[in-house]
Amino acid sequence: MKQIPPVDLTRQYQLIKEEADSAVLEILNSGRYIGGEAISSFEREFSNYIGVQECVSCNSGTDALFLALLALNIGSGDEVITTPFSFFATAEVITRVGAKPVFVDIDPATFNLDLAQIEQAITAQTKAIIPVHLFGQPMDMTGLMALAKTNQLLVIEDCAQATGAAWGEEKIGSMGDVGCFSFFPTKNLGACGDGGAITTNNLAIAQQMRILKEHGSPERYRHDFVGINSRIDAVQAVILSVKLPYLDHWNQQRHQAAQYYQELLQHVNSLKLPQALPGGISVWNQYTVCVLSSPQNNKRELLQQKLKEKGIIAMIYYPIPLHLQPVYQDLGYHKGQLPAVEQAALEVLSLPMFPGITPAEQEQVAYALKDCLLEI
Repeated sequence: MKQIPPVDLTRQYQLIKEEADSAVLEILNSGRYIGGEAISSFEREFSNYIGVQECVSCNSGTDALFLALLALNIGSGDEVITTPFSFFATAEVITRVGAKPVFVDIDPATFNLDLAQIEQAITAQTKAIIPVHLFGQPMDMTGLMALAKTNQLLVIEDCAQATGAAWGEEKIGSMGDVGCFSFFPTKNLGACGDGGAITTNNLAIAQQMRILKEHGSPERYRHDFVGINSRIDAVQAVILSVKLPYLDHWNQQRHQAAQYYQELLQHVNSLKLPQALPGGISVWNQYTVCVLSSPQNNKRELLQQKLKEKGIIAMIYYPIPLHLQPVYQDLGYHKGQLPAVEQAALEVLSLPMFPGITPAEQEQVAYALKDCLLEI
């Protein structure tokens, strides 16, 4: 029985091995491991790809969000609306700058923020919205940007799982005030370590982020702000430069795999399959189904275990919503307050998804899934 992992990075590496090895060796031989042309070149390439004027590279997607909030002067007394159905970093950075995260419910069809509920959550203290393009599915940016403009709010796009996704004719990360990207290895555009970037058309904000990520220092030994140390290294930058020209092709492979999963699983009554909003182009960082359950009869964990026994490694993101995390109990949220998020946290299961997954592997996943559901 062949084991199928949630993601297989080795296949991708084999496709670019010669280019990547050569680029990395060139950096190692140069002795210039921090800064330099490798970084500048990747920033130019990525800004061109996203369709913005500026790209500021940094250490991680978390740092990208943190730097964006700092540069936009969001802090104590401010509220930032975001989703509780995301990786912890999305809310963590809001707290780190001294602001208050305000959680609103999601659209159960897409797992992204519910526009109507965003509008209801706006107060006099609201300064920004952080939409998360979860699992590679783009948020309705037309509606969101109109809402933000009406209420004079900043928009910080969390694009960590959606590199290459688009809304209409525009890439995710080009429509908000800033876009924040992660290059963690499992992302659509992944490094071989940590890395991140911020994209924007605001030259002043970009310059501020460049200063903040270098200890608040515009020139050596002079510090105008209290910043952080957040750099991507040259090895990661050249790996990303090698990978970037392949990204659209790899995203298309993900799309084809998602379509085949839809075909294989469309008649499985106990599953709800993911949906893409009309007008958006998803890049399917995850293919996430809902295993229809109730608190009294949660089939998902048992299904996950049975799949593992058959060699299928499926993942659960995110079982504890952010508004119910112990660290955020002082915000006053209670169980049952955000029902769509809580139901999703109870039901979601992400199936193996990566460029190069074969139809035969997907069939193995689908047949195992159907068999396991019959057993439980």
